[in-house]
Formats: sequence, C-alpha cells, structure tokens
Amino acid sequence: MNSKEFLKALDHIVEEKNISRDVVLDAMELALATAYKKNFDSKTNVRVDINRETGEIKVYSYLVVVDDYDDGTEEVDEEGNVTRIPPAINEDAQILLEDAQEIVPGITVGETIEREVTPKDFGRVATSTAKQVINQKIREAERNSIMEEFQDKEGEMMVGMLAMEDAKNYYVDLGRTRGILPKSEMIPDEEVKMGSSVKVYISKVEATTKGPLILCSRKHYGFVRRLFETEIPELVDGSVMLYAVVREAGIRSKVAVYSTNEKIDPIGACIGERGSRIANILKELNGERVDLVLYSENPEEFIKNALSPAKDVIVNITDPVKKEALAIVNDENLSLAIGKKGSNVKLASRLTKYKIEVKTLTQINEEGNKTE
Repeated sequence: MNSKEFLKALDHIVEEKNISRDVVLDAMELALATAYKKNFDSKTNVRVDINRETGEIKVYSYLVVVDDYDDGTEEVDEEGNVTRIPPAINEDAQILLEDAQEIVPGITVGETIEREVTPKDFGRVATSTAKQVINQKIREAERNSIMEEFQDKEGEMMVGMLAMEDAKNYYVDLGRTRGILPKSEMIPDEEVKMGSSVKVYISKVEATTKGPLILCSRKHYGFVRRLFETEIPELVDGSVMLYAVVREAGIRSKVAVYSTNEKIDPIGACIGERGSRIANILKELNGERVDLVLYSENPEEFIKNALSPAKDVIVNITDPVKKEALAIVNDENLSLAIGKKGSNVKLASRLTKYKIEVKTLTQINEEGNKTE
C-alpha cells in the first residue's frame, strides 16, 4: 500500500466510523510497531511514525541510555518465596552512557539514540499483520465516540425505531447504536409493530467492553414526566412547575403541578384547549389514567388533592413527625379514594410522602363505639 492509498483508506475509515483522524493514526502507529517487532524479530524499542500530511511510514529503533544495565530485582515475601521482577527495559534496548556519548557527545541518562530501520517490504507485511489490532482500536474509538454522544442522554426521552426483538427484549434503533427495551419495561398490554417509531425513556447509560449499554423504558415514571415536558410549553418556560410524578404503569399516574404565575392555572395548562394536550399524553400511555394534582405546601390540602378522583375528603395530620394522615370520606367516595387494589391511596401516599389511612365516618363511629 503506497502513501496515497493509505491516506485514502484512512479518510474512508474516519468518515465511515465518525471518529478522530488522530485516534486512527495513533492506533496505526501502535499496531505497526507491534507488527515490526513480530515480523522482524526485533528486541529493541521500536517507534513508528506516520506523516500526517503525506502518509509516509517510517520505523525507528531506539536505545535508552543507562548508567548500568538493569538486571531486574528480586522480592522475598514473609514465607521466604522469591519473586523475580524483570527489568523495566530489556538489555537489548539499552545502551551504556559511555558508549552512547561516543555516538552522541553530551547525551545523558534517560535520553534515547534512534535510527531508522524501515524495511523495504514493510508496507505489505506490516499492514496485513496489524489489521486485527487496528480494527480493535477503531472499534474502541467508535464505542468511545458513541458513549460521548449518549452519556448525557440518561433521564431523557428519545424517539427510535423498533428494529428487532427476542424473547425478553425489543431493540430500538437510536441512530448510531441500539437501545435495549426490556418487554418488562413496556406499558402493560400495549402492542407495538416492528419498524414503527417509538418514544422511550433512557433509564441507564453505561460503558461496557462491548460498547455502550443503553437501557430504555416506557414503564418508568420519568417517561410520564418527559411526555408532559414535551407537550406543555409552560413547563419549559418555568411558569408551571412539575413537583412530582408517581406511577403504576398501565393503571394510573399522578402528576403534581403548581404555577409560579398567579394568572396561570397549572391544571388547565396541562389539559390544554379542549383537552388537546392531555389527550396526546394519554394516547402515548395506552389508556393509562392520569390524575393532575394541584400541589400545595399545606400537607392537608395536598393530600386532599392527591386522593383525586375522590371528592369531599377531610384530611387530618395524625402524626407530623412520622408523616401519618387520616383521610375521611363518605361512603360514596371510599372506593374512589382507595382505588382498585389500593392503587389510588398508594400513589397518593408516594406523591405526598405521607402514610395515608382512608376511613369513612361510619367506620370511625363504629370504632369509637367498640372502645367505649
């Protein structure tokens, strides 16, 4: 391979893999040094230099100047076992100071003497030998480049294409890489088709030896949060604030909001004109119910709001230290306050961070009669 062909191939790799030209050249130099030592049985130190402008490859053998040859050391442990520690530089790659000064007057210990040793057929032999190492370095650089692109995407929502699936996972094409969307992280009972676009919440981004691991979810509460931020402009400009989101995927989510502008109704802003904004969110959630809750600094008021859709709720804080509260409802609202399998009161407790007990006046009176 001549210099022009080498540069042409290099530029193709850089463009195709979208990685730094210098990263590829550094990998080439390391690989070619390894190839030279293997093919030409070199025991000295070797440095390969690739001209960044012309593509010309030169190999240099160099000796490190020492005041005495390093024969290595021995270490003895508490049991008397001897461990041989080899020299940092082998003797074939060293030159004594007095000999070095005959070649280069004034040279000192630690400096090097080098000479060009580029073989005539090095391009053919070394390129084939170094191919595997070069590809490995390029894969590493590509993985690092993808990791840099996605490392700040954790906690964000992205749109990808469903590329394939296996027994446990869907694989989402996110551009330069694929995310893993476990089927256990799908909204219950939702159906998807291969090749269709899908919104996913990036729950985890981690570097691994095989490349970035990108875990996706549609079940995470953060998915609901990002949907709201996408649909509600007031959440972006700060006039409406999202206090908290709790979720039981496929059943119900509760979203607590408040306004920093007294002229803006935070609940109305989330619903939108004729319900257009909330409709888009509900469509993406496969029919999951969403309760919009007005946040209040008053815990009693907040708990009352959080127990929606139950109405006429009376809340008493029974233990402010342990954060325990009693919610009193009439018989008609008892099932609404508790929810299916207790889902409503559980979500309200998570949203307000209070342990909420729901009772009717009838239950309270009966309990009072029993204690008399």
